[in-house]
Amino acid sequence: MIRIRLHMLLVVLGTAAAGSVLADENWLEFPGNEGPGQGKRIVFVTGDEEYRSEEGMPMLAKILARHHGFHCTVLFAIDKNDGTINPNEITNIPGLEKLAAADLAVIFLRWRDLPDDQLVHLIDYVESGKPVVGLRTATHALKLRADSKYRRYTWDSREEGYDGGLGRQVLGETWISHHGDHGKQSTRGIIAPGAENHPILRGIKSGEIWGPTDVYGVRLPLPGDSQPLVLGQVVEGMKPTDPPAAGPKNDPMMPVAWVKSYTTASGKKARVFTTTMGSSTDLENAPLRRLLVNACYWTLAMDDKITGQANVDLVGEYRPTPFAFNGFKKGVKPADLK
Repeated sequence: MIRIRLHMLLVVLGTAAAGSVLADENWLEFPGNEGPGQGKRIVFVTGDEEYRSEEGMPMLAKILARHHGFHCTVLFAIDKNDGTINPNEITNIPGLEKLAAADLAVIFLRWRDLPDDQLVHLIDYVESGKPVVGLRTATHALKLRADSKYRRYTWDSREEGYDGGLGRQVLGETWISHHGDHGKQSTRGIIAPGAENHPILRGIKSGEIWGPTDVYGVRLPLPGDSQPLVLGQVVEGMKPTDPPAAGPKNDPMMPVAWVKSYTTASGKKARVFTTTMGSSTDLENAPLRRLLVNACYWTLAMDDKITGQANVDLVGEYRPTPFAFNGFKKGVKPADLK
């Protein structure tokens, strides 16, 4: 009996150490360990068809929970028929109501057309004045039907004063173009002139950031008080050692990470960080993981906690799937990621 109880205790402790507890069949919860983030809640909203946010964001959540103490929740696009994670399901992300208790939202969506009773939670969060981190396709997170109550937030909005929707107005840009040759040219991160001392860049050297996804095009200059932090050098190949692409693609280089503020309709001002990098395979690069971790601290106004030496090691095994449409792992439920 004592041996059985000891075994059960070890199982419980092992589960706690893993930092993952399934809260619901549709999402994951990662309770925070010791760290500066204790007491803060981060909600990750995932759903894109190509860049495997359903793989990368749980890993980033594990890092922030295990090494930094944040309580992290990861939401997924869930197939309505079988409850599996299905990034091609653009109309269903259960659990968005959890944003009401969040201190930070990390958004990695692509052209979602959520029903108004789900979308209201995301819009209420954005308009609350709380901070936002947007990754890769979050610039074009929403592609809403014409009768949506929240049509102004769609990626191609032409509403006066809200051009470009959530992407342009909140994050700093909407979908423009692939600036690099998609799938053939990768991205090297070069620190933008004048940004060297920004807290988000602590512990990161120019040229260290690299990812196999290509540079996105943006309109220059970025709007409002946007400050570029990292410029995307188009790399002539898919290896970090490949040389820069010759010609006009790197003259000028496009920003691939920047900060800005978003002023809500009620006059509240939120800190915002956006990067057009962030696919699951990009996250194999430790300097990029540091950039994202530092950005979470900065958006939460925890600048003094950014050391540049904080732990950004992967938690457990991480073998991300290469980016591709319809390349997601079929039949996976959130519980399987526990």
